[in-house]
Amino acid sequence: MTISILGCGWLGLPLAERLRDEGHQIKGSTTSEDKLQVLKGKNITPFLLKLTPKLQCNDCDHFWDADVLVLNIPPGRSKDNVKEFHQQQIQAVIDRLKHSPIEFVVFISSTSVYPKKGGIVSEEDTKKGKASRASGNALLEAEKMLRKESEFKTTVIRFGGLYGHDRHPVKYMSGRKDISNGNAPVNLIHQKDCINIIQKVIEDDITDQTFNGVSDGHPPKKMYYPAVAKAMDLEPPTFEDDESKKYKVVSNRKLKMMLNYKFSHPNPMDF
Repeated sequence: MTISILGCGWLGLPLAERLRDEGHQIKGSTTSEDKLQVLKGKNITPFLLKLTPKLQCNDCDHFWDADVLVLNIPPGRSKDNVKEFHQQQIQAVIDRLKHSPIEFVVFISSTSVYPKKGGIVSEEDTKKGKASRASGNALLEAEKMLRKESEFKTTVIRFGGLYGHDRHPVKYMSGRKDISNGNAPVNLIHQKDCINIIQKVIEDDITDQTFNGVSDGHPPKKMYYPAVAKAMDLEPPTFEDDESKKYKVVSNRKLKMMLNYKFSHPNPMDF
């Protein structure tokens, strides 16, 4: 199978290596010229591709000659028009897909698409209101744009907070005091599980679906982040107690049932 990965960054590059090792032909895009040789050295056919928001890529026809596209381009957080900019990026990809043999798109989304609400949220709960952040609304619109197209099938995977390898959100909290929402449960997922899930969706041809990708364990932030900071030799953050607030837990039930999936890192506390 030939798989093109649009966005070979922290998640896309190790995904490309895994799929390559499984015998697939992999094509990968990057926005950095310096990274072209890195991809080539890993036996990943490299392409310099940018979405500004128009598609900018010289000699990229071969990139779109594939069976599957993994679309891994998160919206920016700094732009005032983040939703409109991301819509234009996604539309540029859709327009190119319509002139390609690609029949299956795996879109990497985020649990930030859910509105602020307490309790357990499932894949259907995006119908109950807007996302709490602009980037979440941008992703939600991108999901809708891709899913309504008939020339190709799309499966959306909404990953929670990403950690693993050299990345952990506690690094941005180290030493901070009295952070709010200390009783809020974490909704995280390890890099290895992200890769496992994407691989399974592709190889089992799970099309026209939307999944939440979060691990089983949801310890409260005030318990989890100080423990991780201590384990990483960082100054632990402190959190406020706010028992009165309602917090959401993102359900992974659909993913586990449909994919018969068992997490390699089920509890973020097992770091």
